[in-house]
Amino acid sequence: MMNSTKTPWEAVNGVLLLDKPRGLTSQQALAAVRRRLRAAKAGHGGTLDPLADGLLILCFGAATKFAQRHLDADKRYTAVLQLGVRTSTDDAEGEVLSRQAVDVSPAQIAAVLPRFVGTVMQTPPVYSALKRDGKPLYAYARAGQPIDVAARMVQIHAIDVVGLQDGRLTLDVFCGKGTYIRALARDIGDALGCGAHLAALTRTASAGFTLQQAISLETVQSLECDALRQRLLPPDALLQTVPRWDLDAAQAQRFLHGGRIPVANGGSAACLGGELRVYGPLAAGHTAQLLGLGVCDAGVLAPRRLLSADELPAVPPPAAHSRIDSFHQDATS
Repeated sequence: MMNSTKTPWEAVNGVLLLDKPRGLTSQQALAAVRRRLRAAKAGHGGTLDPLADGLLILCFGAATKFAQRHLDADKRYTAVLQLGVRTSTDDAEGEVLSRQAVDVSPAQIAAVLPRFVGTVMQTPPVYSALKRDGKPLYAYARAGQPIDVAARMVQIHAIDVVGLQDGRLTLDVFCGKGTYIRALARDIGDALGCGAHLAALTRTASAGFTLQQAISLETVQSLECDALRQRLLPPDALLQTVPRWDLDAAQAQRFLHGGRIPVANGGSAACLGGELRVYGPLAAGHTAQLLGLGVCDAGVLAPRRLLSADELPAVPPPAAHSRIDSFHQDATS
């Protein structure tokens, strides 16, 4: 009879910046790191396709409550476009639909790129996870069922040329949420008159984090659990752009139990009507800890997203001073 060893999942809270390798889905990369950390709860802040590599923000425990903020964040990519080749999926995995000779100059590229900067309408690839009537678009495409894909508005902040060599155009793209870089590659190729597909993609930044801060999956797998946990950023690393508000110990306990806290003099300008990351000591005399997110309005701070008991650090019991302890202290003073 075979012995099966189950992973002893534990409450682990924090953020890991991973340099995801190509060939893995975001979920596969997350699962590998989660097993190494033995983390009971995990999520990520923005999917990377298997063909893409680069920065993947992994969230554990308390940090998963703030992952959505990074799904919606601006991101930066290095994208390699293969000019002259159109594919069914707009990337290197698809069937080649056409080939065309490439005779494109840097001046032509410089003239075309501004069309794709700003608020632009983009038609997502037919091979995508966007849903129509409960089914992803790729399910229709794989079944050979034609389907109209509606264009949608996306924000592209900047596109800069990194290089052009042997029909491969490398771009630095800074964009908002919902932008398909595959679709951008397709559309730039069409605008240049030669067609193109996305040959390679690396995410280099997301929501203030950069690829230079990330560690490789090989490093993750080489570290023991405790050593890897030391590499985690605290959950509030995801909230550094949110204004901070501090409570005292009594207010902190009330806030953690869903209570509303009156704010003296209506609070500061940063507090009025906006979201706040709220801190407070879990007991008198202790350092302030992240308690969650709150909203301050009309002179009252109300909880919006609270950390649970297993997402907060344990509070040590107060030190007990016995008569023997006092005797030895007196005797040696």
